[in-house]
Amino acid sequence: MESQRLGQLLMTGVPGPELDPETASRFRKLQPGAFILFGRNIKSPGQLRKLIDDLRDLSQIEPIITIDQEGGRVSRLRLIGEEPPNAQQLREKGDLSLIRKHGQLTGQLLRLFGFNLDLCPVLDISCNGDTDNSLRGRTYGTTADEVIGNVTVFNTALRREGILTCGKHFPGYASARVDPHHALPVIEKTLAEMEAHDLLPYRSMLPDLDSIMVGHAYYPCFDDHRWPGSLSPNVILRFLRHQLGYEGLVMTDDLDMGAILNEVTFADTIRYAIEAGNDMAMICHRVDMVEEAHGILATMPHPLLDDALLHVEALKSKMAPPKAWSMESFEAINREIWNLRVATLGEERAAIRSVEDGARSPVELY
Repeated sequence: MESQRLGQLLMTGVPGPELDPETASRFRKLQPGAFILFGRNIKSPGQLRKLIDDLRDLSQIEPIITIDQEGGRVSRLRLIGEEPPNAQQLREKGDLSLIRKHGQLTGQLLRLFGFNLDLCPVLDISCNGDTDNSLRGRTYGTTADEVIGNVTVFNTALRREGILTCGKHFPGYASARVDPHHALPVIEKTLAEMEAHDLLPYRSMLPDLDSIMVGHAYYPCFDDHRWPGSLSPNVILRFLRHQLGYEGLVMTDDLDMGAILNEVTFADTIRYAIEAGNDMAMICHRVDMVEEAHGILATMPHPLLDDALLHVEALKSKMAPPKAWSMESFEAINREIWNLRVATLGEERAAIRSVEDGARSPVELY
C-alpha cells in the first residue's frame, strides 16, 4: 500500500507554533490523515491560522485539523481569547439557548481558524465531580437524560456551523478512580450496568456523531484480562461496530497517555489499535514516533487497513473548508464568547478563569 494512504490512519500532534523544516519534511513524507493542535501550537490568532494553512498546504489529501475545544479548562483557544463556560456550568445554568449559543460560537471560531473537527462532546455521565479522573467540569449531566438533552443541542449547533463532532470517551469512564493520563482505570461495572447508565447517551446520539473516541480504561465486562478498551476488539468491533451498528470514524484517545504507555509496547499499540477496529491511531506528543507508527502500519494486512481507510474517506467527504480569515471576525466572535460566559456565570464569576496548573489532570496543560 502506498505511503500516502497509510498516513491517512494516523493523527499526529505538531511540535510547536510553526512548522520547522524537519517537521514539515516528515509530514510531507508521511502524509498524516489528521493533525491535532494543543497549547504549544497557539501563540496568536494570526499565527494559528498560518500554522493550519501550512499543514493543509503540505497535505496531498485534505487533512482533518482538530483540537479539544470543549469549554472551561479544556479550551485550547482560551490561550488567545476568552474562555467559554464549561459543560457543568452550562448544565447548572439550565438554559438550553446558552448551550446552543456555545455550540454555535465554538463552530464559528473553529471554522475561522481552519479546524474541521472538534474532539467533543463529552458523553460521560457525571458520577463524582471530585474524582481525579480528568472529567471535572466537563460533563453535561448527572443522568443519561440530562446528558442526552444538553449534548443534542450543543452537537447540533456545532455541526450546523460546519464543524464535525466526536463523542467521547466510549464506552464511558466517569466512574474511573484514576486519571488515564497517568494509569489505566478499571471500570468495575457489569454490561447490564453499563447499558442502564453509561451507554445510554451513545445509543441515543450515535446517528448524529461524526466520530467516536474510545477511552483508555479496562472493562472486565468486555475483556476477561487486563486490557485497554481502546485496543479491544470486544469493545470496538464486536460491540460498537457490530452490536450498536456504528458506521462512522472511530479513533483512539491519545496513545501517549500513561494508561497505554504503562501497559503495551509502542509497536503492539499501533497494531492492536487498528486490529481492534479503530480507524485512526492518535499520537499527540511523541511526534517523532509517527514515522515508526507509519512503518508498523506498512506490515499489516491490506484488507484491515482498507476498512479503516473507507471510514476516514467518508468523514473527510463531510469536511467544510475554512472561513476567510480576518482579525475583525475573530474579535467579534471573542466578544460573543465573553458575553456567553457572563450570561452563564454572572460578571463576578466570569472574571475568574480556570486554573492552569495541571494539579487535577495534565489535560489542563496540553
